[in-house]
Amino acid sequence: MDAETIRKLIESGLPGAQADVQGDDGVHFEATVVADAFRGKLPLARHRLVYATLGERMGGEIHALQLRTLTPEEAAAAH
Repeated sequence: MDAETIRKLIESGLPGAQADVQGDDGVHFEATVVADAFRGKLPLARHRLVYATLGERMGGEIHALQLRTLTPEEAAAAH
């Protein structure tokens, strides 16, 4: 598994999402995901949306994924 594949999976599973995924060892990754779908959702619900895009790969090919989930407005305020 690689960061680019994870990015594509997240972005195809969450329409309109933008994902930035890092991870050099092939099993531990960090992702920042910006999506309208997160609006009004608590962090746990946001993470579940991302995990759903990865399906059975979580805990298998992807050993660990540290997530930062933001709405577009939260992302703009963070810069």
